[in-house]
Amino acid sequence: MTNTALDPAAPLVVDTAEMGRGAGVSREVSREVDAPEALGIEVFKVPASAPLSVDVRLTAVSEGVLVDGEVEAPVEGECARCLAPIEDTLRVEVQELYAYEGSVTEETTDADEILRLRGDLLDLEPAVRDALVLAMPVTPLCRPDCPGLCAECGAPWDELPADHRHESVDPRWSALDKLRFADTDGESK
Repeated sequence: MTNTALDPAAPLVVDTAEMGRGAGVSREVSREVDAPEALGIEVFKVPASAPLSVDVRLTAVSEGVLVDGEVEAPVEGECARCLAPIEDTLRVEVQELYAYEGSVTEETTDADEILRLRGDLLDLEPAVRDALVLAMPVTPLCRPDCPGLCAECGAPWDELPADHRHESVDPRWSALDKLRFADTDGESK
């Protein structure tokens, strides 16, 4: 774990000092913040500075603070089948335990296994980022039944007539195809 101090004024940093460490004490946190960076991959992401809506409940438990709630963010990208632009809203559940400094949980887990409080501060950004990115589709689609693109001409099937097709001849049969168009004198037409 890095020992960098958290900025209490950062949009996704929450001060839990007033909760104390009494198990069962809870507090609601609702924030509208800008995404700190683009979250996701180029074909499907929450754009940098997009508005994130964070609604969570913080509950003190014996080993730390349990964060449970929902995050909502706009997403954009392109369909993996037809390359059409996609704009949507992603709503995901967030549930994460932030271990108290010196707790048994902190002492018995590796730094990358669980989030930790730094003093009385907790940073929601890693939990929000992980929840959003892990909920993104591996293959984003503009709609579940997207037919994609024609493999021959690359046009979207939705824009092509129902009888659209390409005649292709197996090159191994091309010599026979030439004979098909030959006239009776043996010359090709």
